[in-house]
Amino acid sequence: MRVYLDHNATTPLRVEARDAMLAAMDVVGNPSSVHAEGRLAKGIIETARAQVAEAVGASNADVVFTSGATEAAALALAGCDLQAAPIEHDAVNAWINPVLDVVNGAVQVVDPAQTTLQLANSETGILQDLPQGLAVSDITQGFGKVPFAFSWSGVGMVFLSAHKFGGPKGVGALIFPQGTDIAAQMKGGGQEMGRRSGTENVTAIAGMGAAAAAAQADLAAGKWDRVAKLRNILETAIEAAEKSTIFVGNGVERLPNTSCFCSPGWKGETQVMAMDLAGFAVSAGSACSSGKVKISRVLRALGLDDETAASALRVSLGIDTTEDEVMRFVQAWSEKRARRKAA
Repeated sequence: MRVYLDHNATTPLRVEARDAMLAAMDVVGNPSSVHAEGRLAKGIIETARAQVAEAVGASNADVVFTSGATEAAALALAGCDLQAAPIEHDAVNAWINPVLDVVNGAVQVVDPAQTTLQLANSETGILQDLPQGLAVSDITQGFGKVPFAFSWSGVGMVFLSAHKFGGPKGVGALIFPQGTDIAAQMKGGGQEMGRRSGTENVTAIAGMGAAAAAAQADLAAGKWDRVAKLRNILETAIEAAEKSTIFVGNGVERLPNTSCFCSPGWKGETQVMAMDLAGFAVSAGSACSSGKVKISRVLRALGLDDETAASALRVSLGIDTTEDEVMRFVQAWSEKRARRKAA
């Protein structure tokens, strides 16, 4: 049986999200229509908006649904002149000036009001301390895994994507205070309070709302504490099998589910293929950069040399990952590492 250990790329659809989506599929109305069918569809959207708002610690009117975090980033950052570090996701780096330094994993913010800073890095899991007055934050990887509330964060705008916390692919949201001056990038009928025109994806939005509520419930129940223990078990076992392994971000605050480690001399993409054949889904970095033969700029920004960075493997656990699955992965990886060294 295959083992999925690439949850930072995308997560399995939650039962709660699937149920909400199936129910929404039976609703025929256009949410912009004023008749009963339209109002029913609109009600599904507003229920999901309230679920996302409550989960992220915002007001309902602060939530604008998009096609995902990439579109939300564009809506937030287009026309802005903000600074950031090279460790940001490509969806952010496309719009900003990546000039800020990174010291021991921490981005050196100079002017929060002129900066966009991620909550957590998708490749390494390293968490950032978001300063008060920060302009924008990508909370896509951190939402649902670590405590966060828009109301107390002091951040001007945040965005997230449903498929990172058990919702469907192709839907996300931008969160910002009502009255914030943002120029719509998708113009037309004026849906989503005039911020994002186009008939809403009612089914996907329903799934996002249900997933957000379930994700926050899991966080509040302490379920990620168990995952953090599994991550530590994984790293201890990998280190015992191969002493030369370098764990990226070891010693700083990280997401509870993420382990990025390097095995110099064994390319990350080769490891991914070897583990895939062994029945394990892992990655060599961000899924949005897969298939591109290049050294991770994130790892370079953290000070790793090219050979070390090229050997990085990312294992990202899920809330239902078991210790048996982790140890099976460690055994398979260790055996393949030993064979490669002996060759």
